[in-house]
Amino acid sequence: MNEILALFDMAWPSLLTVVLVVVGVFLARLVALRGPQGTSSILFQLAVWLIVSAGIIALVVVLPVNDETQGQVLSLLGVLLSAIVALASTTFVANAMAGIMLQITRPFYPGDYIRINELFGRVTRRALLNTQIQSEMRDLITLPNLMLVNQPFTVLHREGTIISADVSIGYDEPYTRVQELLLVAGAEAGLAEPFVLVQELLDHAVVYRACGFLEDMKHPLTARSNLRKTILEQLHGNGVEIVSPGFVYQRRVDGEQKVIPEQPTLHTSAADDESTVPEDKIFDMAEEAASLEELRQHREQIHEDLKAGREQLKQAAPEEKAALESQLAQLKHREAWLSERIERQRDSG
Repeated sequence: MNEILALFDMAWPSLLTVVLVVVGVFLARLVALRGPQGTSSILFQLAVWLIVSAGIIALVVVLPVNDETQGQVLSLLGVLLSAIVALASTTFVANAMAGIMLQITRPFYPGDYIRINELFGRVTRRALLNTQIQSEMRDLITLPNLMLVNQPFTVLHREGTIISADVSIGYDEPYTRVQELLLVAGAEAGLAEPFVLVQELLDHAVVYRACGFLEDMKHPLTARSNLRKTILEQLHGNGVEIVSPGFVYQRRVDGEQKVIPEQPTLHTSAADDESTVPEDKIFDMAEEAASLEELRQHREQIHEDLKAGREQLKQAAPEEKAALESQLAQLKHREAWLSERIERQRDSG
């Protein structure tokens, strides 16, 4: 019995340190879950890293060993930490600082479409060291945060963007006629305020760019594809050849023959079926992340409304308090429902 008590006396500081670390991580998780980003927050990841690091150092200090051994262990930890920092300073630390910068500036959110260099996709996750996007092939691409800080990237505006498609037409077609047909194509593709730009005057053809404003940002790939389809329909359907003169002279057919389908399509019905848009399958994970981010932002807004309502209740007249209390009760119920839904969606993901 005395041996067990003596063993407990030596071990209880270490056990207490482990318990405190676990409790600290648990409390940090509870605090993070009340925030708009949950446990995916960079601040939560930093807090866990600091708590665990401090716990390891405290555990070495309270170990039942002599001062010389304790000094050696601390020196070893110092050497290991110095080596890690020296070896990973150009990657780990740099990416961590870049992640903190992105967290502060918030140039994009989960669910946003971004393009960097030749990569295009939809954001699924932001972390301390990297950002994950889902590509057009439904693959997940991990981008170091340092890359996003050092190189310019494009974020498609959530409230709408310009969709465009280029096409080359020979000089034998008047630009006014081509422009008219391309404007019709933009309107048929469902784009608002379509317009046409003359991009280049090449040796063999004129490059036109058909543009239009896309208000619904859920299906930009489908919108771009539909624009190209309607361009083919309008140009081919009205006898306009989409091919350069150089190609005409190289093919083994009559130079006067135009490359147009025998039965040009002027209108399609399947192309406009929004129930089968490919984005629903391509960006499934990004769509879940976007929905979760929207729920968090909504909950954060309700939290701010509750704070403002409580302040207003303190200064309200007696006859106004009943109505304000009813409104606050509805906001509390809404906040609780959103928290439950966010937690359920996070667990299912």
